[in-house]
Amino acid sequence: MNVSHTPAAGTDVLSTTKISNGLSSARLYLCTDARKDRGDFGQFVDAAFAGGVDIIQLRDKTIEAAEELELLAVLKETAERHGRLWAVNDRADIAVLSGAPVFHIGQKDLPLAAARTLLNGNAAIGLSSHAPEQVDAALAAAAGPAGLDYFCVGPVWATPTKPGRAAVGLELVEYAAAAAGAAGQDGQADGGVPWFAIGGIDHSNVEQVVEAGARRIVVVRAITEAADPAAAAASLLAALDAPGS
Repeated sequence: MNVSHTPAAGTDVLSTTKISNGLSSARLYLCTDARKDRGDFGQFVDAAFAGGVDIIQLRDKTIEAAEELELLAVLKETAERHGRLWAVNDRADIAVLSGAPVFHIGQKDLPLAAARTLLNGNAAIGLSSHAPEQVDAALAAAAGPAGLDYFCVGPVWATPTKPGRAAVGLELVEYAAAAAGAAGQDGQADGGVPWFAIGGIDHSNVEQVVEAGARRIVVVRAITEAADPAAAAASLLAALDAPGS
């Protein structure tokens, strides 16, 4: 893990060890919007964590910064109560102001080195990858001076949460599993950096992702649209932990 903490005065952040351990052991990562249509953001994230979700990222392009910070305060309190992690997407300023332990960027967002500078070492940083060369670059960046902490591979299947983004299929998951295994040392099957399959993953196809080599997944609708978010999370974890996974 490359996250290192030199927090500014008054900054309330998790310890390096807690973030590193939490990320290394994470299996189930959830992205959710602000749930404006339901008005149940606090109850929802509480249920998701209770069901076994390891990391929750708030990702909602329709809300302003002030509202996002308010919701992140709720997410932070809930995550800390459950002993889990939470994440900010795209906005480094929001990540700094909220004290987020995890920050996620896309290929066209802030460069990794710039994000690391802005966050001053106070968060783990993850990166989206959509092609074999981007997977290779992510694995290389994990050992570089800027220090990538995890990456995501996808979208495996087309998803309305990423309109216009072509599906990469299970082939890229298989490529990532092989590349990470080859990069690993001392039996580290993930190459020493956690990686997650993402994109259209739900209860109907999670087994295929596991068979392709993924041990960690990011989901959206599989939990956000579930009548019982806790049960949905527990079911996905059971699939990840099934014999042969």
